[in-house]
Amino acid sequence: MSENNKPNIVFIMSDDHAAHAMSCYGSRINETPNLDRIANEGMRFDNCFCTNSICAPSRAAILTGTYNHKNGVKTLGDRFDSRQPTIQKILKENDYQTALIGKWHLGSGGNADPTGFDYWNVFPNQGDYHDPTMIEMGEEKVYKGYATDLVTDMSIDWMENRDKSKPFMLMCHHKAPHRPWDPDEKHMHMYEDVDIPEPETFHDDYATREYPAKEAKMRIERDLRVRDVKMEIPENLSGAELKSWYYQRYIKDYLRCVASIDDNVGRMLDYLDEEGIAEDTIIVYTSDQGFFLGDHGWYDKRFMYEESLRMPFIIRYPAAIRPGSTTKDFALNVDFPETFLDYAGIEIPAFMQGTSLRPVLEEKTPEDWQDSMYYRYWEHMSSEHQVAAHYGIRTHQYKLIYYYGEALGCADTVDDPREPVWELFDLEKDSYELKNVYHDTSYNEVIKNLKDELYALKEKVDDVE
Repeated sequence: MSENNKPNIVFIMSDDHAAHAMSCYGSRINETPNLDRIANEGMRFDNCFCTNSICAPSRAAILTGTYNHKNGVKTLGDRFDSRQPTIQKILKENDYQTALIGKWHLGSGGNADPTGFDYWNVFPNQGDYHDPTMIEMGEEKVYKGYATDLVTDMSIDWMENRDKSKPFMLMCHHKAPHRPWDPDEKHMHMYEDVDIPEPETFHDDYATREYPAKEAKMRIERDLRVRDVKMEIPENLSGAELKSWYYQRYIKDYLRCVASIDDNVGRMLDYLDEEGIAEDTIIVYTSDQGFFLGDHGWYDKRFMYEESLRMPFIIRYPAAIRPGSTTKDFALNVDFPETFLDYAGIEIPAFMQGTSLRPVLEEKTPEDWQDSMYYRYWEHMSSEHQVAAHYGIRTHQYKLIYYYGEALGCADTVDDPREPVWELFDLEKDSYELKNVYHDTSYNEVIKNLKDELYALKEKVDDVE
């Protein structure tokens, strides 16, 4: 451990990696042995959720510990104001060395560049998988190689050259497995001779859902492009056969990108072992949100539905976390920075809106631990995916979603206004969220209580719009 007995923090985050594409979460479609090692040697969170399932807003929440109406990044079009307080600045002020390598996706230039890092080297926008341009401390450079390997190379190099008398926080942010899912040469031919199982909800017809599910532009067979599947669409296929063809092309490339991440996480774990600092280092693997892997016939995210809402979150810290532990206690992305500050022995600032996960990690969950969470997706009916803006509440048993449409000035167009609509799911009876029971009168009392709690949460986080 560093001289002042504070843990190192290695925070590895991918982009769009769904928990159900990790074998430690019971994946039916792939194996992730190195990620599993973190889970097996630490804790796996089964109910970790994002507060807005889209890249930039989730990243802003993780940096600041605040909801998006507070940190200013509600949609992909909002630039992050790096002058605001963040986890890395607070750690740096407390003698931590800090670095960010990989995906930033919060704007560039002016006040949007990363701040509070001793070193940063990031992709512009989404970045490229092969031979990417990166911005190193403000200077653009082209690097030869595959993005996932490069980010890992740079991360290990930075750790190797750090001041070894001080603790550090490294944010290692992979581009993968974000669309368009370009695998590297090593994994290019994985899964060639197998068919990946289709999810149970692959042929969902959205029969009980409201208009947002029916109109979203994320359907496997309709909205994927030639660039996504890397070849022209066969003319002799149609209907279910064509949908299955699209799925196999999409999911195999996605999983090939995941396999490269898993290999490179293994390299990071090996480095910590070889350096003799594994015992003194908190290592996290997560993704900025979940992703639809053919679930409900979709790719992408955004919705409050489970596959999009749920984040993988596995964490190892031998000094405090029992190997092989799991929890169903709720965790949110806004909780991450407070957790790191707690373990670093640094006072948590009042502006942060999350809760330190330390008692859960040490299996001492308080009786009053959060058992409901507030979600809000702001990017209403954007041209790319046409997902309606919504907010809602999830408890252990229920999920209530409000698509507010024109109620808050978010009508699609003047000629096509939308009435607000609600959806309710009983997760104990309907874990795949196929049956909207909002109009079932037997749930009237449940709905009343959920709405009361929803608006209490809304007020608690000061989302008054």
